[in-house]
Amino acid sequence: MVLLLQIITLIGSVAMLMYGMKVMSEGLQKMAGRRLSNVLGTMTTNRLTGVLTGAFITAAVQSSTATTVMTVSFVSAGILSLAQAISVIMGANIGTTFTAWIMVLGGGSFDLRLVVYATIVIAVALIYTKKNANLGDFLIGLSLMLLGLTTLKINATEMHLDQLAPVRNFFIATSSWGYGSYFLYLLVGGILTFTVQSSAAIMAITMTLCSTHVLPIDMGIALVLGENVGTTITSNVVALSASVQARRAAMAHLVFNVFGVIWVLCLFRWFVGGVCSLWGVEFTPGVPSDVSPDKLNAVLATFHTTFNVTNMLVLIWFVPLLERLVTFIIPSKPEQKDTESQLIFISGGLMSTSELSILQAWKEVHVFAVRTQRMVGMIHDLYREKDDTEFTKIFSRVEKYEGICDRMEYEIANYLNQVADGRLSDQSKHEVHKMLRIVSELESVGDANYNLSRFIRHKRDNHIAFTEYQDKNVEMMLYLVSGAETKMVEALEHTSITEDEFHEMTNMENEINNFRDELKAQNMQHITDREYDYTTGVNYMDIIIEMEKMGDYIINVEEALYERKHDK
Repeated sequence: MVLLLQIITLIGSVAMLMYGMKVMSEGLQKMAGRRLSNVLGTMTTNRLTGVLTGAFITAAVQSSTATTVMTVSFVSAGILSLAQAISVIMGANIGTTFTAWIMVLGGGSFDLRLVVYATIVIAVALIYTKKNANLGDFLIGLSLMLLGLTTLKINATEMHLDQLAPVRNFFIATSSWGYGSYFLYLLVGGILTFTVQSSAAIMAITMTLCSTHVLPIDMGIALVLGENVGTTITSNVVALSASVQARRAAMAHLVFNVFGVIWVLCLFRWFVGGVCSLWGVEFTPGVPSDVSPDKLNAVLATFHTTFNVTNMLVLIWFVPLLERLVTFIIPSKPEQKDTESQLIFISGGLMSTSELSILQAWKEVHVFAVRTQRMVGMIHDLYREKDDTEFTKIFSRVEKYEGICDRMEYEIANYLNQVADGRLSDQSKHEVHKMLRIVSELESVGDANYNLSRFIRHKRDNHIAFTEYQDKNVEMMLYLVSGAETKMVEALEHTSITEDEFHEMTNMENEINNFRDELKAQNMQHITDREYDYTTGVNYMDIIIEMEKMGDYIINVEEALYERKHDK
């Protein structure tokens, strides 16, 4: 019964550690998520800057997965080049080592539970009083993480793993195969990290096993190497449905870590011995070190950092070569896949982290708007086209784009709902609500364009001829709507709109409405005067009214952006 309780406590402490890391990461993102994402979005071509950016963001959000997933999506959208992405990914590998040092500091000989409980009290007070609630979330996450580490350490000590014959015999048996043991533990580390999607959890388990003198330090380091490879799987999964460049960026992440594992294995015992000597730990291959747990944990963290920094220093000079290698591994296909029907920034269905995902969603919304803008251009071409074959092609393209708009609305809305399930700040929740409204309006713009194409086809199929005056008015209305659409796309690109710009848009909308009312009144008079028949007048007003509806949808998008700015 005691052993069962200890096992449950062990599993629970690991779960608490993982959850604490998640909450702490989300708390940090609530405080600085947009600034962090903007840093990545404005990357320069400087390799050193890229490395520092990747390391900084990963250390801040405590998730290399978040950084690499976002980097892959930015490459897919053309925001970052492949070379830039490689340098960011190198930095992410360095930034993720910060987690191990938190564990070293949090899992020392000093019992942190008193400090943790006091911190939780402060955090709860901040959250419930809504004063610095984001800081409260961060402190709650940090407290849970440290409590999980402390509980894990105490429980492992009480279990006396080094005195349990089955456990001791298992590690003795699997640690006596020389380099075969290293490969085994490397594989186990990779599989476990990929399975639980948390290198931090596997690092904590590794530290616990080494600090209780059950697992030899070199086998623990082999597990750490496996964790480095296992954590690259997520970005490769994300990139499966993305562009070729995005898949190459994800592959570069894998190649970077695999290359590091290969060269360090060639120098493994020398390298491990050197790190151990820094902390005064005597290293004997395959034999647990009989030193304090704090030193063993420090050795693991030092190796993790030294390995990734050294790997970066070696490969930073060969980024062009690495770029060519992944290009060779993932060549461009001769047939170009139609990516117009795909999401660009949030393809693959996997998110980085809730706060950082909002930036990607805004960029996807802008892409959505650009596609509706293209439809307006197609409508203009369709209205003017005289050739039947070309008319059919343009109409089919409008029809295709209408289907794309429907799918984009569903996929972006579904993605935003997933984001909303995370722990978001009030401002971010409000942004999600605004984006859901905007994508609905953009889908309506797509529907309006499709309806226009149907009205134009009806005109053509029934041989309805507009007067020169009617043609001129249709062209004028198209001009007004196209101008409003352009303004909307520009506003969505910057995800904001000034007061002057909003008033300009309001004036454009009023102009469209007034023009519609004027034409509606004139239409009845012209039918009465028999300038054209009733059927022609109905088809003519169908086109004019549908364009006015499109103007309504466009101004609704502008209103949502304007409210977003003034609600901050």
